Amino acid sequence: MPALARQLAGLGGCTHPVRLDGHRTEYDVDTRTGEIGNILHQLDSSSLPAGRLLVRCNNRRATRCPACAETYRRDTYHLITAGLRGGKGTPDQVATHPRVFATFTAPGFGPVHNRRNGGRPCRCGAQHDQDDAVLGAPLDPDTYDYEAAVLWNAHAGALWRRFSIYLRREVAKRAGLTQRGFREHARVSFAKVAEYQRRGAVHFHAVIRLDGPEGGDTLPPAWATAELLADAIRAAAAAARADGPVIDGRAHAFTFGRQLDVRTIRSADFDGGQELTERAVAAYIAKYATKGAETATGVLDRPLKFLAELAQLDISDHARRLIRTAWTLGARKDLEHLRLRAWAHMLGFRGHFSTKSRRYSTTLGALRDARAEWRRAQALTAAETGQGTTLVLAHWVYAGTGLTDAEAWLTETLEPAPGTEGEPTHG
Repeated sequence: MPALARQLAGLGGCTHPVRLDGHRTEYDVDTRTGEIGNILHQLDSSSLPAGRLLVRCNNRRATRCPACAETYRRDTYHLITAGLRGGKGTPDQVATHPRVFATFTAPGFGPVHNRRNGGRPCRCGAQHDQDDAVLGAPLDPDTYDYEAAVLWNAHAGALWRRFSIYLRREVAKRAGLTQRGFREHARVSFAKVAEYQRRGAVHFHAVIRLDGPEGGDTLPPAWATAELLADAIRAAAAAARADGPVIDGRAHAFTFGRQLDVRTIRSADFDGGQELTERAVAAYIAKYATKGAETATGVLDRPLKFLAELAQLDISDHARRLIRTAWTLGARKDLEHLRLRAWAHMLGFRGHFSTKSRRYSTTLGALRDARAEWRRAQALTAAETGQGTTLVLAHWVYAGTGLTDAEAWLTETLEPAPGTEGEPTHG
């Protein structure tokens, strides 16, 4: 039992680990002669307390695995923070570059129940509580444009790509440069995350930064200001357009909604008058990196195999109609490239929830590698010499996922082992 407890503690609270059968052997190798020496470490899954090697699932969804999602959230926080004030291989001077926090919303598909500013009642005449289940649902479901709502989600990623192209054009225009000339003077970097509104429409939160021509390593030109960047964002968002399909004679085209919020980071108009700091922005974006469509669909966080599964789900009528619409559209040959049935549980959105431009900051992969390297350093033994290297021979076979009932019970009583909750990414 103590040995099993130690193995489970090493999962850091993961509730759906991957179970592997196999073995791993490490040999000492003399780098001067190439001679393979003694066995340094040997592991066989059958000798482990659980009978198998257990590996964290690393699922980013909080509804699927809270522990792994928390590690993902922390990594996202540090990725965003590095692009705002440096660190993790990003120079500290990025803190002096013009940067804004922008929110891009979806257009309207019909009136919905909401909480209006100034204490005004909803259009239905009621004052809704913030936890009211009816929020986001259409006032008249029969006239709500479910088809456009699903197709908007399916094209939101393409619309963002169009916006990013237009943004560079708009910044260049304000600087009096051609698009080719702009690349020689400055670069636009960004990191964004997708969030579902209660009505089931995706919108984006983004940190957008102006750098020199080589990214964060170079200073932006003197004309680059946060005000110029914000003005260019508004113009690019208004101009961006993604053409959609023609369905039953109706041509779809998608633009961002009229509610565009662009705020200079370190202003005093965020979160009830509090200063918009790097920490506040990073925490806000990281919070949504571990979420899916649960805001609109409740507990549904995995693909559907059959539409009949909807009957067993405890979801709202609005979410049910969005999913049915995605499923119906997914049967069309001319829309098969959108894979709407595979992504019906996401209401048509199939993009990554968190993305960034190449030069914004570090990567999630680099943060995971740093954590793995930290763990390897902790596992070094005094027997290892400085003049040798290690040969690793391993073979693993997938044997399932999850914990047994007894393992799940024991996991709930344990504190995660040191180094399994993302601490190395904090340094």
